[in-house]
Amino acid sequence: MRSKKFLKAEQARLVWDAPGLLAGVDEAGRGPLAGPVVAAAVILDDSRPIRGLADSKTLTALQRERLNEQILAKALCCSIAHATVEEIDTHNILQATMIAMRRAVEGLRLKPAKVLVDGNRLPTLDVLAEAVIQGDAFIKSISAASIIAKVHRDKLCQQLHDEFPQYGFAGHKGYGTPEHLEALLRHGACIHHRRSFSPVAAALVRMSALGIGVRVETTVTQIELRVLPVTPPMLGFGQ
Repeated sequence: MRSKKFLKAEQARLVWDAPGLLAGVDEAGRGPLAGPVVAAAVILDDSRPIRGLADSKTLTALQRERLNEQILAKALCCSIAHATVEEIDTHNILQATMIAMRRAVEGLRLKPAKVLVDGNRLPTLDVLAEAVIQGDAFIKSISAASIIAKVHRDKLCQQLHDEFPQYGFAGHKGYGTPEHLEALLRHGACIHHRRSFSPVAAALVRMSALGIGVRVETTVTQIELRVLPVTPPMLGFGQ
C-alpha cells in the first residue's frame, strides 16, 4: 500500500515518456541541524542551453553563483520552495523534503508533462513523475534545480548568520561541524535549530544535566517573510 505522504520510487525507467515540458527537482539542506529544507523545480529551455550544469556539490561557490544567474535568466520557469523548521520537527526531514518538493513543482508557472526527481523517493504529485538516483549528476534539469536550491539556501544561511553570528551559519551552513556543536553547547539553540535532530537535542540535554540554563533565542526573524511566502512557501521565476 502506498504511503499517503510519499511514493516509493521505481527505478526502472518508464517505457514511455509523456510529450511536453520536463521539470527537474532537487533539494538542498536535508542534513543540517538548522534552517529550512529547500527544494527547487526547473524547466529548461532547449533553445537556450546552459554550459557547465552539474551536481551542485561538485561546483565551487563562484561556479554555482554564475550558473544560478544563467538558470534564472534562461530557463522557461523555475520555482523555489521550502519546508520550515517547524514542519521538519513535526513530520521528520524526509517527509518535510517531500513537502518542499511538492510545493516547488506546484509553484512552476508552466505545468510540466513529467517531473524527474533526484533520489529514490517521490513526493505526491498530480503529474507523471520518476525518481532518478544521482540524477543531479547527469540530468540537466535536475542539475539546474540542485544549483538554484543550493545557492538560495546558502543565502538564507548568510541571513541567519547576520541575525545570530554566534553560531557561524555563514561558514558551516547549519551542518554539524565541531564549531557548530560547540556553539550549541555555549549558546543553546536559536529558533532556527531543528530540535528533532539528535545533536541539537543532545546538546540541550547535556546543558540541562549540567545545570546550565538552556537559552532559546526568540528574536523574530523576517527571513521567511522577505524571501519566501509562508503559505505556501515558494518562489516562482520565469515570464
